[in-house]
Amino acid sequence: MSISIGDMEINSRGKVVGYAAGGAKNYRSKLLAMGLTRGTEFTVTRVAPLGDPVEINIRGFNLTLRKAEADILLVERSGG
Repeated sequence: MSISIGDMEINSRGKVVGYAAGGAKNYRSKLLAMGLTRGTEFTVTRVAPLGDPVEINIRGFNLTLRKAEADILLVERSGG
């Protein structure tokens, strides 16, 4: 079952499983360019008090995503 990054807790790990249908194609290409490809694992490092933005650690760097960008990603929790 896929969820949104915004539904994950700090220090939880996840994996990108796809992209939401109807997501803006320009956002999708930007996310791919930032390394958010299918199968890539990440860790949620920070969440703003109101849930926007969310910071994740992916491929050794921290990436901050706005809620609208993060909602395009379909992710699943991974062990650890």
